Amino acid sequence: MVVNIVRYFIFVKSTHDVLSAGSHRDRVWKIIAGSLLCFFLMGYLFCAFVGEPDFVMALILFGGSVFVAIVLTLMFNLLDTAKSRSIDIAEVLVGVIDARDPNLNGHSRHVQRLTMLFFEYLPASIKRGINPVSLEYAALMHDVGKLGVPESILNKPAKLDPEEWVIMKRHPKVGVKILQPLQTFGHIMSWILYHHERIDGHGYYSCPGDKIPLPARIISIADTYSAITMRRSYKAPKTHEDALQIIKDVAGTQLDAELVKYFLTIPKERLIQCIPEQVKY
Repeated sequence: MVVNIVRYFIFVKSTHDVLSAGSHRDRVWKIIAGSLLCFFLMGYLFCAFVGEPDFVMALILFGGSVFVAIVLTLMFNLLDTAKSRSIDIAEVLVGVIDARDPNLNGHSRHVQRLTMLFFEYLPASIKRGINPVSLEYAALMHDVGKLGVPESILNKPAKLDPEEWVIMKRHPKVGVKILQPLQTFGHIMSWILYHHERIDGHGYYSCPGDKIPLPARIISIADTYSAITMRRSYKAPKTHEDALQIIKDVAGTQLDAELVKYFLTIPKERLIQCIPEQVKY
């Protein structure tokens, strides 16, 4: 029964993300269920050490604990399957959206894969405060606001003029507005909104470094690497080595220097494997 209680609270923790976070009513039910499990444990201990031994009662209690273990296993499996299929569907949809622009085709999925690979190489002290499922969705959806940017600007084969840059810089806010109806995405909105902010405070919205959410800083490094190494209509892609050198050069000004240090430990082969196939559009 102790194992079941531990597994239950692990299960509850795994539901604190953009897919499975429930309403206030759901949280109340989770608390009640956890309290009942603890109450049952006290009943087990009472029967074992205070009450008179009873084979039938022990068998019933053992059967109950086995039943709870089976239910928890099914819940874990169903939740994992739902999350896996949901991210697959989201990848396809975002891929089709990106495919309308040759400069974005594959970029969102590239940033998603780079971000999750980067997450693997972060120390436990940093990982502890970030839900990986929420981080993956924020990385995948980080540029969804470019749906609100005219194709003439997105596909321009030259540098943008100041007026066009004003429009381009709106895309994080547009992305947040697009995702706003999804209530469970509320806690990742700032991750998407501030993924173009700079540590020195000279980003899109002049947000100072200490105010930029940690997940946004993680996505920003993955986004920078992807932007440097992917082909654009106005520039040829740079090599992996070039990208790492540029990232080193802007560490502490554009990018978080501590996070860059961890990003540089990722093997080249694993970063190259993150490149997705482009969607035919």
